[in-house]
Amino acid sequence: MKRKLFSEGTCDAVVIGAGHAGVEAALALARTGLSVVMLTLNLDSIGFMPCNPSVGGTAKGHLVREIDALGGQMGVTADECALQMRMLNAGKGAAVQSLRAQVDKNKYHRRMKSTLEHTDNLRIVQGEAAKILTRKCGGIKKVVGVQTTYGGVFSCRAAIVATGVYLNARTVTGDVVKESGPNGFAAATELTASLLSLGFSVRRFKTGTPARLDGRTVDFSVLERQDGEDVYPFSFLHRSAPRAQQPCYLAYTNQTTHEIILRNLDRAPLYNGSIGSTGPRYCPSIETKVVRFRDKERHQLFLEPEGEDTTEIYAQGLSTSLPHDLQKEVYRSVKGLEHCEIVRYAYAIEYDCIDTLDVLPTLEFKKVEGLYTAGQINGTSGYEEAAAQGLMAGLNASLKLRGKPPLVLRRDEAYIGVLIDDLVTKGTDEPYRMMTSRAEFRLSLRQDNADVRLTPIGYACGLVTPNRYRKFRARMKQRGEALEILNRRAGQTAADAFVRGKGFPPLSGGVTYADLIRRGVSLREIVDTFGILTGFPNDILLSAETEIRYEGYLKTSAREMEKAKKMEEKPLPDGIDYHSIEGLRLEAREKLNRIRPLNLGQAARISGVSPADISVLMIYLSLKK
Repeated sequence: MKRKLFSEGTCDAVVIGAGHAGVEAALALARTGLSVVMLTLNLDSIGFMPCNPSVGGTAKGHLVREIDALGGQMGVTADECALQMRMLNAGKGAAVQSLRAQVDKNKYHRRMKSTLEHTDNLRIVQGEAAKILTRKCGGIKKVVGVQTTYGGVFSCRAAIVATGVYLNARTVTGDVVKESGPNGFAAATELTASLLSLGFSVRRFKTGTPARLDGRTVDFSVLERQDGEDVYPFSFLHRSAPRAQQPCYLAYTNQTTHEIILRNLDRAPLYNGSIGSTGPRYCPSIETKVVRFRDKERHQLFLEPEGEDTTEIYAQGLSTSLPHDLQKEVYRSVKGLEHCEIVRYAYAIEYDCIDTLDVLPTLEFKKVEGLYTAGQINGTSGYEEAAAQGLMAGLNASLKLRGKPPLVLRRDEAYIGVLIDDLVTKGTDEPYRMMTSRAEFRLSLRQDNADVRLTPIGYACGLVTPNRYRKFRARMKQRGEALEILNRRAGQTAADAFVRGKGFPPLSGGVTYADLIRRGVSLREIVDTFGILTGFPNDILLSAETEIRYEGYLKTSAREMEKAKKMEEKPLPDGIDYHSIEGLRLEAREKLNRIRPLNLGQAARISGVSPADISVLMIYLSLKK
């Protein structure tokens, strides 16, 4: 039936979706002065955490601090709602240390919804997007509006699609299949057809979530307790992490658990053909872990609180799509969970997403001007990856509408740059997860220096406020003062006594505090012994210590970064016909024509483009000059 269309008004941009990507996109647009409509299926799903009640983690903590440094919201709200904070990989090098917080998921939703509601230039509307409206201008398709399933039309110049896992979503539990989004929210059933008509390539991915347990029925006394730590917060606007922290608990599967699963694989949707879409490699279901690693005697589980106002416990590590009767058997086979009651059963969820090789590094769709995608529609997994893309899509849409140059972060500038470059240059055949191993310059892309790297960029783009920038300048001054003090000579008598006490060779001349750090002495011990740097914030001290300790490696990394930067600075004209360039291999021609890299650096990272092909391109460019 043809719907009667009516005007819902005019704005600069429409953001479709209010998950972690949609939230950051809408805030980036509104805070830079543009009028925004956020369209969401349900206001109760704004900033919702359908899976784990946490923010951060390995490499993900880096993303959250980068989002914050650029002027985003996730880190601020996570700090305000944290139940526990820890530094993962604390015993390893600074490059792979990552913040992780358990957060109160209901409070996080309420805080994020309130933040949006009190943001100027931003209107929130509950409704489902049905169609992206476009018009041809000079042979180029441009966004002119978004139509809802009720016929309402929002006229706009840009649209950001941040639909998460809602597009044609269906949940699977045993032999029960429902056309539903996560947590019982409605699915979005009409937009995929519009995306296909615009030229997007669409495929199906899968993810899943564990059951939630009634904490009153868990015997925590037999489980291993894991407390929070005194670490610095996510946001550079905050001075410290929350003090009142709730514990998590470790549990383990056992042989009984594994036997229940293995003898019932015919009832497991992942193994009986009910699910055929691609799931996440780095967050597999318990069925996948038991089948793939049959030699392992047990698998680790984390029991995590979902909030201060609920007894619900999230059982991380026990994601499953088994039928309800088997879920109860599996969970109750675990020590400490023998009498547990399930309040929300686990399920798998399948959804539509796009091929990101059709997307520019700005996250704009190559075939429609003003149309951007961000988050799980781009084939990623995780709240943090989604929020990072949402911020960049919103900021780039804002820059374009304001007539300013786009922002494309390089791989040597940010984990966000690595994330987006991987998506648009290499693509992904499975839900993409950020990891520290993906970042070749990770020693320079640490959590502690995210503001050093990115806050000036956010300020230049208009997203970092003058007040935040003043705080940043004050922090940089403190950091400089700390480094200056550490490079001073220590008192000779005190230094001699300290060195002898540590068993180091006698000093032949003066020694600086930085020299002691290079010898392996911790800054905390230096502060306590020599009485310097009192009153300096802990995160400033940690950052200064890291800079000194890894100084030699950082210099080597800087040289490599400079080489990479030179490749990025050699642009490839948009109109090149790669099929006509003699010397390029056939595969390279096809990949280059499909992806259309912006520069030589991006071209070199395309799978199927060899160093010899890059040499051909360099000769081609020199001849063209």
